[in-house]
Amino acid sequence: MYQYDVLDKEFLADRSAEFRHQVARRLAGEITEEQFKPLRLMNGLYLQLHAYMLRIAIPYGTLNTAQLRKLAWIARTYDKGYGHFTTRTNIQFHWIKLRDMPDILDALAEVDLHAIQTSGNCIRNVTADPRAGATAEEVDDPRVWAEVIRQWSTLHPEFTYLPRKFKIAVTASAKDRTAARTHDIGLALRRERDGTLGFEVMVGGGLGRTPFIGKTVREHLPVDRLLSYLEAILRVYNRHGRRDNPAKARIKILVSQLGVEEFTRQIEAEWALIDAAKVDLPDTELARIRSFFAKTDFETPTRVSAAFDAARLTDPSLARFARNNVHAHKVPGYAIVDVSLKAIGATPGDASAEQLDALADLAERYSMGEARVTHEQNIVLPHVKLDDLPKVHAALKVAGLASPNINLISDIIACPGLDYCALANARAIPVAQDIARRFEDADRAELVGELKIKISGCINACGHHHVGHIGILGVDKKGEEFYQLTLGGSGAEDAEVGKSLGPALPANRVGQAIEDLVEVYLRERKGEERFLDTFRRTGVEPFKEAVYAEAH
Repeated sequence: MYQYDVLDKEFLADRSAEFRHQVARRLAGEITEEQFKPLRLMNGLYLQLHAYMLRIAIPYGTLNTAQLRKLAWIARTYDKGYGHFTTRTNIQFHWIKLRDMPDILDALAEVDLHAIQTSGNCIRNVTADPRAGATAEEVDDPRVWAEVIRQWSTLHPEFTYLPRKFKIAVTASAKDRTAARTHDIGLALRRERDGTLGFEVMVGGGLGRTPFIGKTVREHLPVDRLLSYLEAILRVYNRHGRRDNPAKARIKILVSQLGVEEFTRQIEAEWALIDAAKVDLPDTELARIRSFFAKTDFETPTRVSAAFDAARLTDPSLARFARNNVHAHKVPGYAIVDVSLKAIGATPGDASAEQLDALADLAERYSMGEARVTHEQNIVLPHVKLDDLPKVHAALKVAGLASPNINLISDIIACPGLDYCALANARAIPVAQDIARRFEDADRAELVGELKIKISGCINACGHHHVGHIGILGVDKKGEEFYQLTLGGSGAEDAEVGKSLGPALPANRVGQAIEDLVEVYLRERKGEERFLDTFRRTGVEPFKEAVYAEAH
């Protein structure tokens, strides 16, 4: 992973010292909360229902062991013993005291972490495929390009005060694990037949009140022209974005109103005005950044592991874990291990201080000192030897992190909802917990197979409900919590916004509705169809009839 240099470290120290002064002024009453608000938001500090919430950036989801241990220490020292991983691959602490913030920022800076651009109308944390550098599917390492964008975008003077927040994702595999088409800009690396590497550039995706799937504005952008093209897109958006109306300020609205053809024309015209030599990255600088991601310490490959094969034959729990949570690595003899933060009855995305320390230990001993955060609120150990899988699994069981449910029905994305967030209309966490308990039987969950449930507590869609195979949106009806269901969404390479099932359901009917939907799927599916495949073939009617039959 990228290593901060002296300049990076001095910058973080200066930023922390600056905020320390701002906090002191606020605590002394020298500035009002209204005056302080933009200052704290620029440092990732929100005021939520019960306390301040700190959002820490995890660029392209990559953490080393020192960073994991520091996050565990912050959870113990300044929070209630846990942190919450988000769909932006950030981590949030929900019980922060204002007086502690400067010390927390100092502690983060010690391990090259910060909270810059985790809030505000700027380019937010750049995300990438959590299997980057480990999967044979990719045509290049997307973390390299995510780091290029991070360095270019951090405190970019022209794009610090955009019309609205702005999100970018980078993928390099045919299988999209970043939800690229739901981003303001999605970048998909492709290799052409002549061997040249380029980006498919998708613009105007986004969820929230008005969901859109991003449109392709360039099929093949040469990689050496990336930054100038991004600059052209941001300039067009910065010039025309609706600053008068936050609900219409996202780039997705501009693309929709102008049309993708006219928006593309304006990008190309702006691009032609940019002096590429002053913006695009020199080959020497790209090589410097790329060098940080080169892995040279894999051991001599062995295609099979007698120890692992023997262990899973005698341990059914390891066998199940291997089926659902272990994936092929580009180097024979290694595996990619998904660690679920979705134990039955737990809060999706939460990790305790003890679990963060356990993950640090496992990453250090078995995964080359590295872990990844996924946008689906789980953790990845990217480089685990097959021989070590039984030991890793055993340690995960001790830590309460061995749930074998990746991509299954209890692997639910959920925002904090009304339990924490001042913007929410309804709770998300209890709904997720109820659904997970209903499918606690592991055999039944595997029978159902891949089914992505995503829950948001309000229209801002932090839980990505629009692109869930089953999406659940909490709404307020005269002070009561109701939930609207959508079906058929996808955030993957076949991205699509889900279709409404029908009228919103009261909270006490949601869990049963999910069971009804699953029963329809099991009855209607053909062969190896996923829930999503069956829904796309049958349409909404059989599912709608099952859920609303008792209401008639």
